[in-house]
Amino acid sequence: MCGIVAYVGERQAQDVILKGLKRLEYRGYDSAGIALLNKGLNVYKKKGKVADLEEFLKGKELDSHIGMGHTRWATHGEPNDENAHPHYSAKKAGHHSQRHY
Repeated sequence: MCGIVAYVGERQAQDVILKGLKRLEYRGYDSAGIALLNKGLNVYKKKGKVADLEEFLKGKELDSHIGMGHTRWATHGEPNDENAHPHYSAKKAGHHSQRHY
């Protein structure tokens, strides 16, 4: 099963989103990621548990009040950092977007 969490508001988006993804852990997944709107669209994703994603995020510029998170259970493609969700289309991945994995 996959799970999606989104947030728009005054709080730091990554804090709310990561807490939401942790609440969805019981559903099963093999990777997790977040997309934050901060100086462009930035996607951070990692194979493994939400805790692995949290470790990966340490030291990154995450200041954002808009974002979404996604867990993935591999049904297509092997479980790895590149196949982790969220994705964005080739047309949307311009110079203002960055993938981090």
